[in-house]
Amino acid sequence: MPQTTARVRAGYATGSVVTGAFGTVPGLLLLPYLTDSLAVPAGVAGLLVLAPKAWDVLFNPIAGRISDRAGARRPFLLRGGIAVALLFALLFAGPFTGAAGAVYVTVVFLLCATAYAFFQVPYVAMAAEITEDYDERTRLMAWRMAFLALAILVSGAGAPAVRDLAGGYRAVGVAVGALILAGAVATVVGTRSVPASRRVPSTASARELVAVVRGSRPFRLLLVVFVVQAVGLGTMLAGVDYFARLVLGDQGLQSLLFAGFVGPALVVMPLWQRVGRRRGKRFGLVAASLLFAAAVAGLGLARSLPVTGVLALMAAVGVGYAGMQVFPLAMLPDVISAQERRDGTARAGLLSGVWTAGETLGLALGPGVYGLVLALGGYAASAGGAVAQSPGAVLAALLGFTAVPAALAVVALPLLPPEPSRAPRSEETA
Repeated sequence: MPQTTARVRAGYATGSVVTGAFGTVPGLLLLPYLTDSLAVPAGVAGLLVLAPKAWDVLFNPIAGRISDRAGARRPFLLRGGIAVALLFALLFAGPFTGAAGAVYVTVVFLLCATAYAFFQVPYVAMAAEITEDYDERTRLMAWRMAFLALAILVSGAGAPAVRDLAGGYRAVGVAVGALILAGAVATVVGTRSVPASRRVPSTASARELVAVVRGSRPFRLLLVVFVVQAVGLGTMLAGVDYFARLVLGDQGLQSLLFAGFVGPALVVMPLWQRVGRRRGKRFGLVAASLLFAAAVAGLGLARSLPVTGVLALMAAVGVGYAGMQVFPLAMLPDVISAQERRDGTARAGLLSGVWTAGETLGLALGPGVYGLVLALGGYAASAGGAVAQSPGAVLAALLGFTAVPAALAVVALPLLPPEPSRAPRSEETA
């Protein structure tokens, strides 16, 4: 099996700019935007962040079937990317507060998430079409995760800075929308040499969706682990603003926390790639998850640690996070290809749609979980300006950022399927 070229790897990986920006900024800023700018109560705000993403659980598989039948992924990347960029700019430009503001954000976020499905599902499906080699897929995902880490760093650290320096959330929407547009165009151009479709018949119906997922036990188990961990990541992401402001007492540390989290992830991808090659992808995922959980739990002592200690723990979190992303995504094409070879039918878009639906749901549940924790702690919403918070709200902000993500990172690990075969043409054991 020939190696993929650096140009193809870089071109494909650039799509993670869209993934990173769309996945990071709403999870990071949408909840505080609702609670502290639009005066939406924390519990309600958490549900509003979840509701549009819950729609994607139903819609993403449909987007996958549509791209399978079209036989080409790249046109979806371009059209979906443009739509996401435009709608994202509108998302943070809400002209209302209170109930009207909540409705506006919900509707625009629903449209934005729908457009994102037409980018993300074909994008994930392309990985199974670029190469069928076991180690090359890990290499391809390492490139993708490196670009994803860079996108998270730029958008996650940059968005709060834009908000604080440029006068509010409207500037965030415009800046991140432009970043999304640039990433979509770059990946369409960079993957122009990738085959348009797999050379297998393409059929997929709504009934097949259930049958295909039920027919692949490795896919189901891998998906459950990934979704549960995504809930933990989404919870932690939603809590960064509150953790910096309420626990550490300095909202300006938000960008430093992101830099400390993402910076190491940019340099450890080759390390995780070697771990996957020598010990296997399953081993790598378990090791990364345990490291992540231990470091996140350590942040429970943040109020008694110096800032350098907090940043050191965030760096360890970032190393674990990098592995938690690269290994499931490297295992996914192995599972998809095995299912396609067994059925003789194109499944990349269909299964990728289910996968991205699960990922979307997990990341959306995170802010919902964090909003619920804040509500239980008595967090007080406002329409702008600082509001004194109770000790219970501060404790809730800390536990939602530490204990919850740490537990969710490891609780589902026993469900991991066996290590995929290294032989590209081997049969899957259902």
